[in-house]
Amino acid sequence: MNKNFFKKSILLSAALSITVIGSNPNSVLNFKNLEKTVITVHSNKTFSASEILYSAYLTNIYETANLYATGLNAEVFYKAVTGFYNLKKNAPVRDDSSIITIVDFNQPSHSKRMWIIDLQNANLLMNTWVAHGQGSGEDMPNQFSNIDSSHQSSLGFYLTGEIYLGKHGRSLRLDGMDASFNSNARQRDIVIHGADYVSQQMINSCGRLGRSFGCPAVAPELTASIINLIKDKTVLFINGPDSRYNSKYLDQDFAANYLFPEAEANVHGQLQAML
Repeated sequence: MNKNFFKKSILLSAALSITVIGSNPNSVLNFKNLEKTVITVHSNKTFSASEILYSAYLTNIYETANLYATGLNAEVFYKAVTGFYNLKKNAPVRDDSSIITIVDFNQPSHSKRMWIIDLQNANLLMNTWVAHGQGSGEDMPNQFSNIDSSHQSSLGFYLTGEIYLGKHGRSLRLDGMDASFNSNARQRDIVIHGADYVSQQMINSCGRLGRSFGCPAVAPELTASIINLIKDKTVLFINGPDSRYNSKYLDQDFAANYLFPEAEANVHGQLQAML
């Protein structure tokens, strides 16, 4: 099956409200398992072409980067990328960067629950441990706050800020983008920094990582690499078990149309050409 036929198949599938799994509009097209690329959705909902191609785009990155094998939940990944593209349009995200950092506090601290992903190349750059705040819980965080001195972690979308030298050494400031959930991050000095309590040794002795005052602290030996990868206005998403959390950046229709602004017209044109 050649590439042109594959593209036409996707467009035809869109017109018939079929979900396409495995396409990417940019540089990460995967044609190795084409028999698995198209599945029918048993639903009364009619999906737009942009929604279908967006779903395909997300799924292709998730599968190509082998994120399932590292424990990253697909729904969390989809939420994070949706926020990434909403922020691309509505916040000063660095234009030349396709890097996103995801932290999932649905997972315990002894798990490697931080992922740094290059979306453009569908490549997992790093998967490692990250600590949560003392006030958020023991091994499993279950309380989150935007309040100063709570020593709790804050959920939501962040942009990375400037590098500075503080009491934890080289650190990276964060700006919370979600009002009421993490908007006080800078005021609270919620930053990326290294900490000795983020280590296999700590897990072996305590059954969990040590905890911060609310910062997403990382292993000291990885701090420089992490900061260099994600500095200067890249997106960080911290997910967690809080039903109150909501964000204006989780607009999937907006993200789909941002990535595929001409999808509907292309489907119509392809169908006309194929008739």
